[in-house]
Amino acid sequence: MSPNGSDRSPRRTMRRKLPQALALGLVIATATGCSANDLPRLGLPSPVTKEGPLVLHMWQGSWIAALVVGALMWGLILWSVFFHRRSRTKVEVPAQTRYNVPIEALYTAVPLVIVSVLFYFVARDEATLTKVDAKPQHTINVVGFQWSWAFNYENSEIPDPASTTAAYEVGSTKEPPTLYLPINETVKFRLTSNDVIHDFWPVNFMMKMDVVPGVVNEFQVTPTALGTYRGKCAELCGADHSRMLFNVKVVSAADYQQHLKDLRDKGQAGAVPAGILPTTGSSEEK
Repeated sequence: MSPNGSDRSPRRTMRRKLPQALALGLVIATATGCSANDLPRLGLPSPVTKEGPLVLHMWQGSWIAALVVGALMWGLILWSVFFHRRSRTKVEVPAQTRYNVPIEALYTAVPLVIVSVLFYFVARDEATLTKVDAKPQHTINVVGFQWSWAFNYENSEIPDPASTTAAYEVGSTKEPPTLYLPINETVKFRLTSNDVIHDFWPVNFMMKMDVVPGVVNEFQVTPTALGTYRGKCAELCGADHSRMLFNVKVVSAADYQQHLKDLRDKGQAGAVPAGILPTTGSSEEK
């Protein structure tokens, strides 16, 4: 009997609560609405670009490393709790490890190794993701403004209004624009802003980048799956930030060219102002 008069020992209470805790964990794991196909992605959407799997693999690798380290640490903690408890060892004060140089060196070296390995893979993948071709198949100037997007097709950050192939589309909070992209063809985005900092995020592309006034940021993708996907601004940019949405529609090359022709036929030839002047932070055309 325990000192407070109850015949329920702490060990018995723990044994009763353990199945409840495991059941709760199982419910949490299975009540998220994820299918068996979604589980390996660990919360990320399906990649629809050639570059997307690189991000997904980095995400999965980081989770695996975290789970391995977590399992090791929890194993050491539980091992100490169960096998070095006072009631089992009869030792009032266990051996102290202060000023134990080998153990302290291990505590320092292991985290440095973990961080260094993660840093290497992140730096390697980031260099690949941010690399752009000198002559991509298509160039689209994405203009962020409060609170929507404009797309200058086949134009740089300093568009040529006299271009015979260029076209543009401007959205609003009430009518989000749709960005058309050709499948299996490389598209370089040049990101500019007319007012404040925004962030261009096509969700299924596994890639987003800041849109900064006076600065040209750029990245490229190669879409690999037909369909319509969501996009949004990922930087708090003002009162209607949550309504700064757009769609991305990946179509065949012929449908892409037809869309540009339709825009030009509606009078949307050339480009809208990109917010970048030739002397204010724009990079030279490659």
